[in-house]
Amino acid sequence: FLPSLPENKILVAQHPLLIVANQTATLVCNYKYNGTGKEFRASLHKGTDSSVEVCFISWNTTKISSNSNKEFNCQGDRDKDKVIFNLWNMNANQTDIYFCKIEVMYPPPYVYNEKSNGTVIHVKETPTQIQEPQSAIPLWILATVTGILAFYSMLITAVFINYWQKSKKNMYHQSDYMNMTPRHPPYQKNKGYPSYAPTRDYTAYRS
Repeated sequence: FLPSLPENKILVAQHPLLIVANQTATLVCNYKYNGTGKEFRASLHKGTDSSVEVCFISWNTTKISSNSNKEFNCQGDRDKDKVIFNLWNMNANQTDIYFCKIEVMYPPPYVYNEKSNGTVIHVKETPTQIQEPQSAIPLWILATVTGILAFYSMLITAVFINYWQKSKKNMYHQSDYMNMTPRHPPYQKNKGYPSYAPTRDYTAYRS
């Protein structure tokens, strides 16, 4: 609601809070003007000191033009007794207070509104969703192939072990021979018998 005001004055009213959950905000600047101006400029400013001009729109009786700060995605539009600023692709860093400014550019005198209470635009963080890549091959096919590979792996291992055991047994039989090397008595190893000396049969001397 905008009260009555003296001639050639501008009064602006804004919604105090906007919650942005989908990165898009629509800020409406309602204004009242009792003058004879023919050329106007409306701009949206960010920050408590209004130091950043987000975008603006200007119009007269025949033409409308609009421009935006390169750091914002903003488009201004004019309706009867209001200016609408549409913002999109907003991020959490752009959460701040925003002010509307309405100016009468022509004819003189130059007039603009007193600073309003502003609108706090709160941009919520967009949760990042990590999507797991979906396999193009069905799960049951992967399970079947894995089972077949495991079976053949076990079968090949069993055949290899069986072959290895048979080979080892054949090698043992081929190397099995009678050791004909003569041996000396174990208790006379230190008496200088050569390693090839036959063991003497002492039982022949006992009779």
